[in-house]
Amino acid sequence: MKAAVPEAWPDLVFATPRKLPRARDLRGRVVVLDLAFASEASGSGFEKITKPLIDGLGPRLAAWVDHHDHAEHGRFRADPRFVLATKAEHGACPEMVTKDLVHRIGPCDTIVCHTDFDGLCSAAKWIRGGDLPYPEADDDARAIDTRTGTPTSIGQRFDRAIRGRSRDLALLGLIVRHLATGLSDVTLWQPIDQAGSAFVPLEQAARMLAARYRVLQTIGKPWKSVAFVDVTERSEAYDRTLLLLLGQERAHVAVVVDHETLTLAARYDSGINFLELLELSGGMPTLVSVHSQRRSEVLGRLGIDSAEIG
Repeated sequence: MKAAVPEAWPDLVFATPRKLPRARDLRGRVVVLDLAFASEASGSGFEKITKPLIDGLGPRLAAWVDHHDHAEHGRFRADPRFVLATKAEHGACPEMVTKDLVHRIGPCDTIVCHTDFDGLCSAAKWIRGGDLPYPEADDDARAIDTRTGTPTSIGQRFDRAIRGRSRDLALLGLIVRHLATGLSDVTLWQPIDQAGSAFVPLEQAARMLAARYRVLQTIGKPWKSVAFVDVTERSEAYDRTLLLLLGQERAHVAVVVDHETLTLAARYDSGINFLELLELSGGMPTLVSVHSQRRSEVLGRLGIDSAEIG
């Protein structure tokens, strides 16, 4: 049975946990999908980034659906508009967008979603009333967001396009439309695949930078090794996700330093929790970015002597 797609589509607004829209710029009833509550790692945190949007929308906030860990989730447990889970409970957000949930929340005028495949697929699934855009969509979102398993060829095409042109809002809107219409217009694959081709040089650059990784042994930690690379002086754009994954092939933990950001990553099923290690209120337990000023402290908590790196 074909999903019913509304004739009048909701406005689509793309955002990240660190950069949210202003409530006054959003039309009508608003649904927020796959946007984590901000943590201290963002430099400002929940009180200065997330809470102003929640307060500003007030009763216009129809639903907030997310699957990232955060200490402030408990504050909203009694509010039925907030459907919040941890990464361990739901590896991806689209599986949380069910027919029952969309029906319970009712019509919305604006969807605010994250800019990755997880967020775009969640938006499309909401528009479709909770129906899958294609049979493996939930599984693909989980594989892509956790970087475990292998997405289908369809999921890979979307993922490479997004990573190739992550800031192209027109492309993101086109991807949501293609998903929301059940991939019915095959001509929409052309610009998506074209964007995917832009990922090739980013992939090549990441593989070249991965040759700079240094693998260091830890002392007294469950993780035995850390792959560290500083790419601050790089001259080319690169795909950070791939660089981190390549680091995880070399050690239990990958650390990338790039200008003002230090990013830590471990396998989704590693059992490592960087939020606890760094005393952060929220985010992904196995993927965290903090200011590079914390470099010595973070390396120390990882069990590495920063003097080894210089």
